[in-house]
Amino acid sequence: MLSTKMHKTLIVACTVFLTFSSCKKDNPIDEAPSIDQELTETLKDVSKSGGLAFFQLPSADDYNQIPQDPANPLTEAKVELGKFLYHETGIARNPRDIAGLGTYSCASCHFASAGFQAGRHQGIGEGGEGFGFNGESRDKSEAYNVLNVDVQPIRSPTTLNSAYQIAMLWNGQFGAKGINANTEYAWTAGTPKALNHLGFHGVETQAIAGLSVHRQLEDTSDVSDLSNYKALFDAAFPERPVAERYNRVAAGLAIAAYERTLLPNEAPFQRWLRGDIDAMNALEKEGALVFFGKAQCGNCHTGPALNSMEFHGIGLGDLMDCPEEVLLTSVNAPEHLGRGGFTNRAEDMYKFKVPQLYNLKDSPFYGHGGTLRSIREVIEYKNKGVPQKSTVPAGQLSEGFVPLGLTDQEIDALIAFVENALYDPNLDRYVPETLPTGQCFPNADPMSQEDLGCY
Repeated sequence: MLSTKMHKTLIVACTVFLTFSSCKKDNPIDEAPSIDQELTETLKDVSKSGGLAFFQLPSADDYNQIPQDPANPLTEAKVELGKFLYHETGIARNPRDIAGLGTYSCASCHFASAGFQAGRHQGIGEGGEGFGFNGESRDKSEAYNVLNVDVQPIRSPTTLNSAYQIAMLWNGQFGAKGINANTEYAWTAGTPKALNHLGFHGVETQAIAGLSVHRQLEDTSDVSDLSNYKALFDAAFPERPVAERYNRVAAGLAIAAYERTLLPNEAPFQRWLRGDIDAMNALEKEGALVFFGKAQCGNCHTGPALNSMEFHGIGLGDLMDCPEEVLLTSVNAPEHLGRGGFTNRAEDMYKFKVPQLYNLKDSPFYGHGGTLRSIREVIEYKNKGVPQKSTVPAGQLSEGFVPLGLTDQEIDALIAFVENALYDPNLDRYVPETLPTGQCFPNADPMSQEDLGCY
């Protein structure tokens, strides 16, 4: 047995040790800062004052936190209607060729498994056939005259994180507010840009314009005869007069409401921001430090969507520079001029909108022309700072497009962050199981039905 004196000595020693240990635990200054602490402080610095919340995406049903057009407030009924219409091949009611009737949808070029982009270098709506595994096998239908095929002369941008764009498309031509407030002169009568006169934000304007451009719904646009949709419009727009409730504008507003909820908030970086420090691995965290630090990606790619409403020239090639066949575009297409093709201002030429960065690996075509084919290629391109297209005037290149001096290890870490930490693996949660019409989607041509196993 211990003597009373020895027992008291041990108690005192243990008390001192436990007190010291407790003090050490509560005083992080005495410990080396963890990578999580370093990343937290870095994000606080680059957010200026917003802290981690500055980069957080809201829940898809937290309508009070999702940016929206005051003229098109989000409601559950409106989002539900928009989700159906976005995928609905049944509204392809006014095709150029009867063979395309009821065969395509918004989702033909913007579907979930491709990160809400197209699964090929040039999306094909009407006049396309087939789907393959992830849209890569869609091609011009043999039944179609090439002049009737619905394609765009530029890479189809994603609808993911649309809520964080007040103006839409690579040149920002859709939307009456924000950066487009003084561009009325460019809202050319007789073109889709004239729809900016409706006064909506870009998401709403593009959705309304898209239904017209892609010949979905007829000009008179009464959908009350479309299977099971009348009640959905009634629930979504009870405040709209009946005479205006079932038309193309209402349909576009519903689609825009749905698009605003397409938020990749289950990505590891988003989970880490919410407090799950194990959501990203060490390499991804190192990549985040490079992203917001030495690489200075966060100067342009910022906020919850890691995008911005700025336009920059980085000398990337156009869609027609791709090695694959490109339909219905030309050297003189105004889309090749970026923002300048819309504003006609010299200072805007060859400058394109800063894109969001989530789920990039779902569709491996990057830049407005889809000329880079992997995230590694994109990062190495930015690291070298040498324009791909020599015809872009040096004066139109961004001041930030310069060699970054990243090491191979820093590049690997940056790739890990962008490719994996910014990847939401569950975008299928935004896709309906079936449509009110019962039709196949995102395409309903015979070849796509076979590829999709939908009949």
